[in-house]
Amino acid sequence: MKKIKLFGFAIVSLLAFYACTEEDEVKLTEASHRAIVTSEMNFENKINVGGHIDFGDISSGVVSRTWTFPEGVADVSTSSDAVVKATFSKVGVHNVTLKQTFANEAYADERTTPSGATELDTTIVVTVLGDVTAQIQANYINADGSLGAELSLVDNAENVITASNYIRLSYTAEGDPINFIWNLPNAKPNTLQNPEGDADVRYSKVGIHDLEFIASRSRPFGGDTISIKNFIKVIPSTDPVILDAVSDKEGKVALEFSRDMDAATAAKTDFSISIETAGGAIISPQIASITTDPVDENILLLELEGERVYNNDKVMVSYTAGELSTLDAVAATSFTDEVLVFNTVNMLENSNYDYSFENTTNTNWPYLFWGGNWGEYDFSLSSVRSQDGSKSAYVEFRPEGGMVISHTDMLGENAIVSLVAGTTYEVGVWIYIDGPFFTAPYPTSGNFVSDLRFYPRSYGFEAVTTFFTEDFPVNEWVYTSAFITPGADEDVNFVIRGYNVGNGQTLKFYMDNISVAKVEIRP
Repeated sequence: MKKIKLFGFAIVSLLAFYACTEEDEVKLTEASHRAIVTSEMNFENKINVGGHIDFGDISSGVVSRTWTFPEGVADVSTSSDAVVKATFSKVGVHNVTLKQTFANEAYADERTTPSGATELDTTIVVTVLGDVTAQIQANYINADGSLGAELSLVDNAENVITASNYIRLSYTAEGDPINFIWNLPNAKPNTLQNPEGDADVRYSKVGIHDLEFIASRSRPFGGDTISIKNFIKVIPSTDPVILDAVSDKEGKVALEFSRDMDAATAAKTDFSISIETAGGAIISPQIASITTDPVDENILLLELEGERVYNNDKVMVSYTAGELSTLDAVAATSFTDEVLVFNTVNMLENSNYDYSFENTTNTNWPYLFWGGNWGEYDFSLSSVRSQDGSKSAYVEFRPEGGMVISHTDMLGENAIVSLVAGTTYEVGVWIYIDGPFFTAPYPTSGNFVSDLRFYPRSYGFEAVTTFFTEDFPVNEWVYTSAFITPGADEDVNFVIRGYNVGNGQTLKFYMDNISVAKVEIRP
């Protein structure tokens, strides 16, 4: 146990006499000032049962004092000492009081004027914690998503689960722990730190696996660890192998399956990849290698021969059924022209920009008064539909009309995005159009069609995220984006500009989840 020392203040007075008269004698008066400390004051005076706290009265001008401790709780009843060490034997919240009498009107704590009293009473609240204890529960999750039967939590239980299925974990704990960790070998995820509420984990690797749960606190130190050997037994599945996602990872193509895959069964010739560049060129690269992701074995990484994928590429992947199978020996089925969706980090999620329209009102999206037809629009936040969350922006461009708006936060300040010179950013937004679109033929004016653009206010360029052409998908959320590369470092407030040029009909759509992400584009 670390000891914390209490230091008092010593006042050294040097009296100098230059004459022998009483008038020349210097007299000092000690101020009365309350100052109380404890050895655990920086930790809310929390201790383990059986632990102790040092109480210190370092006040000046004290004539007398009396510490009073709760009866039957501490090993001290009362004391007049300046420093008292008390050991607490009962769990709970307890009051320790100090009654002080001062020589003069006392200053209380940080006050700059006297309290007006020579007697002050102080109460110190001490929290005595019992041992940390934890209880856990595990349940199967049924095929319909409902909670299933409980799993046994004893060593060698070997609860049987079919590969790629989930279980739900929950816990309760006493003793005020603040840190919670699940260690789940061969589960996904295999570690959970401080999960909020229940946690669903997936088992894909055939075999028998352990479980560990730790609940702990650092001050006062305490913890409880639950370890179960041979907790779960994962058996092979006959369910189809599903391709859940196609994405990118460090320039490679990442195929995420529903179960752990056996990379040794993946023949390079069974896969084909088509890359359409921003300039319209088609590249059909050969595959150099196929490996399993070192962390997630249900992900296959396809490295391309002398090539990589960039964020402004359109990438499609196909597979012709061959020997590819899961680690539990279930064959993968064919798929054709699955589109790669790039993993990006939306910078707006850590800014004051309400990218998802969840936390602002209509007034936070003001018109910028460009004049003319640029005010011929209607904008409102809507709960009718959303790409995720509960809200989106509903927009109507009136016939031949336009919209020019910006975004302010709840304090009325411009919502700012910091851009770095020479860095390429993808500016994206999700669009939903209720079909049918327009009455055919689709209206145009010269080479223009209705559009939606994002302008960094301080730059002379734009990001055209959407052209509303007649082949624009309807009755579904569609992600649209454009790329910008600023020429200077600057904090910008995006202007959102839409134009219903040459169109005698009203254009109606929802937009949601605006994003700005750093990307790499093809040189």
